[in-house]
Amino acid sequence: MSEWAWEYDPDDLLDGLPSEAIAELESLAREIATRDSMLFPEGAAHTGDVPGLQREHRGRLMVAYLPDVRGERIVIVRALWLG
Repeated sequence: MSEWAWEYDPDDLLDGLPSEAIAELESLAREIATRDSMLFPEGAAHTGDVPGLQREHRGRLMVAYLPDVRGERIVIVRALWLG
């Protein structure tokens, strides 16, 4: 199992979010990356199907992300703070 990374795209995704939301997003992203690294332990060598757009929420935060299995990362594409 490798350590997956996470990032967000577009670059301005976090603009306007309060610091509480950003901290929650970073925590959730690390957890998702860790979980996905366990779901796809072969990472870059993966040859099977990969999941499409996924959604997670925690408290007032909702995120949509794409698992990039071969790139061993998740890409947050949407963040919504209901605060």
